[in-house]
Amino acid sequence: LFRFSGDAWLGIHLGMTGELTVQPADHAPRKSDHLVLVQSDHTLVFTDPRMFGRVLFHHGPDAPDWWTSIAPAVLSPTFTPASVTAFLRRRARTPIKPVLLMQEKFPGIGNWMADEILWRAALHPKRLAGSLTPAEIKTLHRETRYVATHALRIIGSSTAATLPDPPKTWLFPHRWSDGGTCPKTGAPLVREDIGGRTTCWSPARQTL
Repeated sequence: LFRFSGDAWLGIHLGMTGELTVQPADHAPRKSDHLVLVQSDHTLVFTDPRMFGRVLFHHGPDAPDWWTSIAPAVLSPTFTPASVTAFLRRRARTPIKPVLLMQEKFPGIGNWMADEILWRAALHPKRLAGSLTPAEIKTLHRETRYVATHALRIIGSSTAATLPDPPKTWLFPHRWSDGGTCPKTGAPLVREDIGGRTTCWSPARQTL
């Protein structure tokens, strides 16, 4: 979020592969440059090849509602097992996979990350949120923070053009097409639509 004089605000959501870079003042916009903010000495460029990001504008003395209403990050101290438990109870009849994609509690968690978290936690994506035990919720909380931490480390050390995949010991490299196998058990993976999103899991590891 950027604040300018005259009560002008500019918000940028990077999406999956977007990035902000500082370029020379004479930067020539490229195909995937969707915002080019030119100043006297340099240019701020928002590049987003897959166009999953967003650019938002606001005018007013206070920060926009779409900024102040963002939920605390999953790596913040307020994201605790107790807060996750309370959220799951309010959505007790909803499968855990779509719950993990609810940005009001799990901001920044996208589809592949949700699959990764559930696979690491050995939770079937169709498990109802209200059926998780306290021990399972603690594991879910731990793995959510783990995946978010390492995803940020991978993305933060790369550019959109050189974004590497997570390690082969993760579910990620094996989830994208039929015929993949679980990197922990060697058993076949299953891909199915759950809650409107393609979901991949290991039946040998994630039982229902």
